[in-house]
Amino acid sequence: MLTRDEILVVYAAGPEAVVALVEQLLAAHQAHVAELTARLERLEAQIGKDSHNSHKPPSSDGPAKLPRQRSQRKRSGKKSGGQVGHVGVTLRPVAQPNAVVPHAASVCGQCGADLAAAPVVNRECRQVLDLPPSRPQVTEHQVLHQCCPQCQAISSGQFPAEVTQPIQYGPEVKALAVYLQEYQLLPFERTQEFFKDVCQLSWSEGTLAQVRETCAERLEPVENAIKAALGQAPVLNCDETGLRVAGHTNWLHVLATASLTYFAQHAKRGREAMTAIGVLPNFTGTAVHDGLGAYFRYGCQHALCKVHLLRELTAVSEGTRQRWPQRLADWLLKIKARVARALAAGHVHLSQRQIKAFTRQYEKLIHTGLRSNPPPSRTGRRGRPRQGPIRSLLVRLKKHQAAVLAFMHDFRVPFDNNQAERDLRMAKVRQKISGGFRSPHGADLVCRIRGYISTMRKQGHSPLTALRSVFAGQILMPRLTAE
Repeated sequence: MLTRDEILVVYAAGPEAVVALVEQLLAAHQAHVAELTARLERLEAQIGKDSHNSHKPPSSDGPAKLPRQRSQRKRSGKKSGGQVGHVGVTLRPVAQPNAVVPHAASVCGQCGADLAAAPVVNRECRQVLDLPPSRPQVTEHQVLHQCCPQCQAISSGQFPAEVTQPIQYGPEVKALAVYLQEYQLLPFERTQEFFKDVCQLSWSEGTLAQVRETCAERLEPVENAIKAALGQAPVLNCDETGLRVAGHTNWLHVLATASLTYFAQHAKRGREAMTAIGVLPNFTGTAVHDGLGAYFRYGCQHALCKVHLLRELTAVSEGTRQRWPQRLADWLLKIKARVARALAAGHVHLSQRQIKAFTRQYEKLIHTGLRSNPPPSRTGRRGRPRQGPIRSLLVRLKKHQAAVLAFMHDFRVPFDNNQAERDLRMAKVRQKISGGFRSPHGADLVCRIRGYISTMRKQGHSPLTALRSVFAGQILMPRLTAE
């Protein structure tokens, strides 16, 4: 800011000095306005982002109903409700009920005669399904000490291997405790309340924690087997999400297929964590992910989640008047529909003519976008100027074209990364219910148990039945063939 005296000095120097000062001030003003304008655009773009045009989850949208410019989901043409072939769950009467309660009339409703000895000419039945009162069933094991009648030596029997304490919980109740915590996501206090109210059992928090740790210890070889099988999978879904551990933000990583799930938590999100987990460094299949740069540091094949890309294209389309983003989104969906039809027809790949046509149009749309969004001019400062979100997206789409179109070349590669995101969803629900973890050790235990439960659930097993097998000493092993 010039003082009065400095302005008078310039004025005394003549017209040229005044013009030079005004030009200098105008240039500074224009630069300041441009900076503020860019900042305003960034803030408006940030405020305008929600789950339909960014990577933000739907839970961040808030309770207000947000307008949707255009949904990517197409109408199926089916009526709402159950579809043809849907298996219903209508209650059916059982052939052998546990108890039969007859209800007879004592006297005739017409003449008042006694009906105690009258023959039954018809029975009308109605059944009520209910649960019996839940009470603990206590089994006492007794070791007998017997005296030999010949030599007078004392011989004793042996307790079963799993009976190690004077009084302890059995495998059924232990499995139920882990099931409630790790599958139904009940926190410690509510699990204790359930057992007290429903089963008349008083659990301590320490006992619940010990049972969970025992379960995780027994599942360690199963987890290692699942991890090894995922390393040999042809296609692997990968994702990560934030996880609160000991008051800090750690990262929960998931590696999954349609039949297997492996979870691991780490303090880092990127390459350090992925290398420590140990699957991706030697993986040779196709990794499906959302484009985090660390994934591209590994030598496997890559496939990008197109749902994430469609949201980004929606944001560009809504924020500008450019037409290429929506055309590119429609083109990706058209390829997806063509692949679906080919799969339904029993084909394993598209024809080379179709692949070339789809690829040529994709490249043309990217070229149109790059031409509409030229690189920024030099500012005179050190380093490359920022390209902005639109051109950065286009550069990424061009650089990783093979990863974007991988689903077109290999039908085993999905269009999106929904498999990994579905596997992570319950971890976020758990965090909302119970908060974070007190220690990394506790988080590791839950990752192992949750990975086993998710795997068994995918393969059609009841999680409770699987957990019963863990505590019964005969662990139900998952099918380890990667799909």
